[in-house]
Amino acid sequence: MAIAVVTGVHVAALAVLSQWLFSWTGVVLAAVGVYVFGTLGINACFHRLLSHRSYKCPLWFEHLLAVLGVCCLQKTPGQFVATHRAHHQYSDEDGDPHSPLISFFWGHMGWVFVENPQFSNAATYDNYARDIFRDPFYLRLERNVLWLWLYVTQAVLFYLVGFGIGWLGPEGSLTAGVQFGLSLLVWGVFLRTVLVWHITWSVNSIGHVWGYRNYETRDQSRNSLLIGLISNGDGWHNNHHADQRAAAHGHKWWEPDVTYLTLMGLQLCGLVWDLVPVGTSQSPHENLPMKPTKQIPSRPPSETLRKKAG
Repeated sequence: MAIAVVTGVHVAALAVLSQWLFSWTGVVLAAVGVYVFGTLGINACFHRLLSHRSYKCPLWFEHLLAVLGVCCLQKTPGQFVATHRAHHQYSDEDGDPHSPLISFFWGHMGWVFVENPQFSNAATYDNYARDIFRDPFYLRLERNVLWLWLYVTQAVLFYLVGFGIGWLGPEGSLTAGVQFGLSLLVWGVFLRTVLVWHITWSVNSIGHVWGYRNYETRDQSRNSLLIGLISNGDGWHNNHHADQRAAAHGHKWWEPDVTYLTLMGLQLCGLVWDLVPVGTSQSPHENLPMKPTKQIPSRPPSETLRKKAG
């Protein structure tokens, strides 16, 4: 299923090459959408809030951000959190769900296509994401692939809004409605989804292969100027692995972190509070409700990982 979905969305996104579907509104929606859905939904919510509890916020606001994250089609919040916490526990070792030391393609997106039954099971999710699944809201997202239906719903809404504007506008027509609706769908949903996918995946791949290190960590995490910029802060990956609960990932003045700046702005509005400062975490998983678990085999085995790393 994952191969079909990822391939299908990539193919659909190629429709932006059609001049008939071009609109400046669509371009703006794609760019703004990377921030609204990617930075707020994935970076701020799935990653820094749900995975690491780097700050606190009202539950209704957490759920709102989580819905934005679900609209990025990176599985459910619970599955994202479990995968990410396992990555930190076994970073670049056997058990890491997406280490690029296996191969760059595997670390970038190959792991998405492989269903690992030794990881994708209730016991593992209970180990890594018990706090998430205690919330009935997140449990509902898991049932009957509701998270996928949310993605489909927002795609339909993008199309319907565009169709209505094109059809009912001053010089509107049925054809104009179909054209503008498809333009917003292709640019505002499909292209935006692909961009956010590859931004997130680049942190997993490039962030463990190329770049510089501010800290000596036990893994191969790197800070990447390119990924740090396009990911709005999540690309300062070595900093993050050295201080995983810190709300800020940029630790130097030349490491801009738009996600953290957004959280600071939300703090001024009273929507978030208790941002975890850099350097205050006592352990990589301090206060994370994750109990010890047996090592989860990845593909290929650790001997191959060591050879790749060497």
